[in-house]
Amino acid sequence: MAEGSSSGHMPGSLSVSSLPPPRTRIFKIIVIGDSGVGKTCLTYRFCAGKFPEKTEATIGVDFRERLVEIDGEKIKIQLWDTAGQERFRKSMVQHYYRNVHAVVFVYDVTNAASFRSLPAWIEECKQHALGAEVPRILVGNKCDLQDSIQVSTDVAQQFADVHSMPVFETSAKSPNNPGDRSRGDSDHVEAIFMTVAHKLKSQKPLVLSQPAGGTINLSSGSGEAGAREWGCGC
Repeated sequence: MAEGSSSGHMPGSLSVSSLPPPRTRIFKIIVIGDSGVGKTCLTYRFCAGKFPEKTEATIGVDFRERLVEIDGEKIKIQLWDTAGQERFRKSMVQHYYRNVHAVVFVYDVTNAASFRSLPAWIEECKQHALGAEVPRILVGNKCDLQDSIQVSTDVAQQFADVHSMPVFETSAKSPNNPGDRSRGDSDHVEAIFMTVAHKLKSQKPLVLSQPAGGTINLSSGSGEAGAREWGCGC
């Protein structure tokens, strides 16, 4: 009788080299606030490492992502920046709030009205079932404009305490330009998003789903979606 296979390979066994590589964990962070507070510039600064040369008003949704490494693990941070104006958001808002892992609320420290709008943005999150378990951060942008500040740090801190979230004051403009040291202490853009990333890494499971095909049109590079119009979106 003929012997069975003598190749030495056990049926059903897998070599180490044949195992699939570990999946990169993906976290979706939404950035919300009034039009013109600097949401686009903040996300661009974190993902591209610089202040955008052109500033535009977002229509629909901007989508950017960056791969970071935390404790030896590579994690993909997806930043979703929505239009601040209601008329540009209606068709996208349901998709925007789906599968969110963290929220960054942004106001302009030189525009008190943008700060007074924050309760409405918090309420919108509640309406889309984003509960207190979803990490939140409050960001006061444009603090480089010291002579125009309308929202004090103390007032912002009181609001953040009431809503149980940390607060950062920052400027999306890079403080690293040659000869410009005036904003060195105010630059927390990296710290803001990495703080969220560290928190998510310790408590959230693997996310495998990418944005649904056909829902938004993602371009190469930054992943910007939706139509655009020139304006003051910084």
